[in-house]
Amino acid sequence: MNKQFPFQLTFNAILFCLSVLCLGSCASPKKIQYFQETEGQALESDISYDEPEIQTGDLIFINISATNAEAAIPFNLYESPIIGAAAAAKPQAYLVDTDGVINFPVLGKLNILGLTTKELTKNLEEQLKNYISDPVINIRFANFRVSVLGEVKNPGAIPVLNEHMSIIEAISIAGDLTIYGKRDDVLLIRTENGEKKHINLDLTRSDIINSPYFYVKQNDIIYVTPNKTRVNASSVGPNTSVIFSSISVLLAVIALII
Repeated sequence: MNKQFPFQLTFNAILFCLSVLCLGSCASPKKIQYFQETEGQALESDISYDEPEIQTGDLIFINISATNAEAAIPFNLYESPIIGAAAAAKPQAYLVDTDGVINFPVLGKLNILGLTTKELTKNLEEQLKNYISDPVINIRFANFRVSVLGEVKNPGAIPVLNEHMSIIEAISIAGDLTIYGKRDDVLLIRTENGEKKHINLDLTRSDIINSPYFYVKQNDIIYVTPNKTRVNASSVGPNTSVIFSSISVLLAVIALII
């Protein structure tokens, strides 16, 4: 028997394992790094932000107050309080119907479709000045949320309290992308005027902050596309890489014993 055979077998086994480990660990930073090639690039200091517009199906909180508190009471909508309950009645949200209309106390039906909260505030100030002196109007969305799905650590619906959130912030709240998420192919699904738009965003680009879709709007859906590794793993089972690594280690141990 050739004395060189055990040595050659051991050498080949170790070489094979090292090759497997090298191939499995090689990954380009360009596939996982955000905001690449920022050096030498001049980004816009004044980022464009379009205020969210009221759409059909939205729930809107509108609160009217004034120095004369009693004068403002008829213009506020509250849920019916439980008889005998100590807690005060909760304000009720207005549902924007399919025609973009809400039924507002005293003023009647108002078409608010496509208005921003600022524009609606000015509109109400004009109509209420005949009833209340110096009314104070607070308006906010009751259902402002976005959904983050796909290759993120914590997928789900995210409430947006300040109505001013970027896609990066939304993904951060969802726990960031997993290593299997394609950072250069994030799908944004947005509904505007009853039509759905599909926008593909590249988070590896440094100029993403200048995109008109950098800030989310109510009911946006953010879907992080899985990369080839995740797609291939799904066809043969999620534990394939673990099994393959175990086999590699086992071969190395056998080679050392021989």
